[in-house]
Amino acid sequence: MWEKLKKFIDKLKPAQLIVSYYIIVVTISTLLLCLPVAIKKGADWTLMDAVFTAVSAVSVTGLTTVNFSETFTTTGLFILIFVLQIGGVGIMALGTFFWIVFKRKIGLRERRLIMTDQNQTNLSGLVNLLKQLLVVFIFIELAGALILGTYFLHYFSTWQDAYLHGLFASVTATTNAGFDITGASLIPYANDYFIQFIHMILITLGAIGFPVLIEVKNFFKRKGELFHFTLYTKITTLIYFILVITGGIIFILFEINHFFVGKSWHESFFYAFFQSVSTRSGGLVTLDLTQLSEATLLLLSGLMFIGASPSSVGGGIRTTTFAISLLFLYNFSRGNRTIKLFKREVHEDDIMKAFVVSIFGVIVCFVSVMILCVTEDLPLMSLVFEVCSAFGTSGMSLGITADLSNFGKIIIMLLMFIGRVGILTFIFMIGGKEKKENFHYPKERIIIG
Repeated sequence: MWEKLKKFIDKLKPAQLIVSYYIIVVTISTLLLCLPVAIKKGADWTLMDAVFTAVSAVSVTGLTTVNFSETFTTTGLFILIFVLQIGGVGIMALGTFFWIVFKRKIGLRERRLIMTDQNQTNLSGLVNLLKQLLVVFIFIELAGALILGTYFLHYFSTWQDAYLHGLFASVTATTNAGFDITGASLIPYANDYFIQFIHMILITLGAIGFPVLIEVKNFFKRKGELFHFTLYTKITTLIYFILVITGGIIFILFEINHFFVGKSWHESFFYAFFQSVSTRSGGLVTLDLTQLSEATLLLLSGLMFIGASPSSVGGGIRTTTFAISLLFLYNFSRGNRTIKLFKREVHEDDIMKAFVVSIFGVIVCFVSVMILCVTEDLPLMSLVFEVCSAFGTSGMSLGITADLSNFGKIIIMLLMFIGRVGILTFIFMIGGKEKKENFHYPKERIIIG
């Protein structure tokens, strides 16, 4: 039996194996969240709630059907923190950690799995990448927990509560999970700009991309040596902050005569830019989203659809996909067939992948909205927002998650799962690995546009 199972596993493609691992993690997480020690007595907790929360935690989305403060014990919260680590850094990162601890050889197959899980393009330096990733990620979380926990001493009567809230807040912000144990996200801290600022930093560090963080770390450790940032880091960092700044400005323009009426300039600034940062994949909010205009909700939906950077904790089509698609459209309109940026030329395979991911993302979200329009008796805008939030693994919601039917929750869970594993991994899981053509037929032109 074990030999047959091993042969079956050996036949699986890396993408299929990665997805299988995440399904196993979701299953184990569901069982852990059903333990009596994890749930408060009398809490309204069903198997569907457990599965939904497990998928949301593994995909670090943050959508939930229950109020965490009323549902989970302290043990349950620590179980969630553990699950969020797996979802945040990726299952292969933690797997590599255990392989190193137990001195197991990391072979070619394991390296291919790491490459797939971390969305890398080559096999070289993967183990070293994950070692640095774990160190940087844990350092960020611990630093955030210490800062927030110490600051929360002003809000909580005991240091245990303060540091528990600080740890959970740091983990959920850095992993961009968007969960909270206040029962009201960050709305209670809407006027506390320090807490918002720390959260914005943690969300950014989690969403901007692990290779970017590692390159920045290596830059400061270069000891006078010549250092060149990769094209990935340059494009990722540039488009990330362009989206945040543009999103914040448009948010202010859309709400200046609506939600921001009677509010000071600094209130408007933090409301707009915190939400803009959080749409990258954070999911935390400082205001009641139902008070916003439909134009702003569409803006936030679009930003969540784009999501975070590749090889980060976030989902969506990813920032580089959006950037490459726009750059190619711009260059194509000027008669160019290539993209030249920072004295480098983007590979044509990456341009093709960007369009595949964009089109697939639009189709998945469009079909999901259509299905939910049939199965759910809820406003269209709320459904669009929920779908984009799930696909972008953001976790923002207009408060309809708990009202969805079981079928509707399954659709949202699938979107969260696709957003976490990545569109290309999902496509290769279904269709197979990349192939090189051995022959070509005569080419013929067709009318386009």
